[in-house]
Amino acid sequence: MTANIGVLTGDVVGSQRITDKDRLNRTLDDALTLIEERFKARGDRYRGDGFQVVIPDPSDSMTAAILIRAALIQQSPSRQNMWDARIAIGIGKGDVPEPQRFAQADGEAFVLSGQRLDALSDTADRLAIVTPSAELDETLALVTRFADDILSHWSRFSAEVVALSLLHEESQQALAQRLGRAQPTINRRLAAARWSLIRDYLIYTASKLAQGV
Repeated sequence: MTANIGVLTGDVVGSQRITDKDRLNRTLDDALTLIEERFKARGDRYRGDGFQVVIPDPSDSMTAAILIRAALIQQSPSRQNMWDARIAIGIGKGDVPEPQRFAQADGEAFVLSGQRLDALSDTADRLAIVTPSAELDETLALVTRFADDILSHWSRFSAEVVALSLLHEESQQALAQRLGRAQPTINRRLAAARWSLIRDYLIYTASKLAQGV
C-alpha cells in the first residue's frame, strides 16, 4: 500500500535578477543536501532555479520548507537584495523516486504540489500546503499565511538563528557560543524572527499532518 509522503516543489523568487548564480546554486545545493540528510529525503534541481524534494514523513514537510527558505534568506547579499523561494507542499499518496527516475515521479502528492506552486506564482504568497482533505486545507491555510508573512520579513540574522534553533535543540546560551555572539543578541534575533510563534506553528502543523489525511 502506497503511503502518504510530502512533496516540496519550489523556485527562487526573482532568480533572473540574481547575478551571483554560483553562490545561489551552492546555497540551494547545500540546503537540499541538508534536507536529504536530516529527513531521509530525496531532492532534485530543475530549470536552474527550481527544485523538488520528497519527504518520507509528511509531518516533517513544513520544517523542511522553512529550512530551505532560511538558507536562502541568510545567504542574501544585502538587506536591499534578499533571496527567498516560493514553496508549495503537497501531501498525499506517492513513492520516493529513485534518483535517476526523479523526473518521471508521479502520484497524488506530486500533482498537488506542482499545481499549488503554479497558483502561488500568481500571488504574493511564498508558502502553501495542500492535502487531499479540503477540511484540513482550510484549517492550515490561514495560519500558514501568517507564518509566511513572518518568514517574508526575516533578516539574514533572523533566518540564521531560527535555522540553528531548528537543527540543534540547544539553549540560547549554546546557540550564542555556536555563533560567537552574546546571549542577549541571540534573544533579540529570536524575538525579531517571532521564533516562539513559528515553533508553535510547526508543532501544530506537524500534529495535524501526523493524524493522516
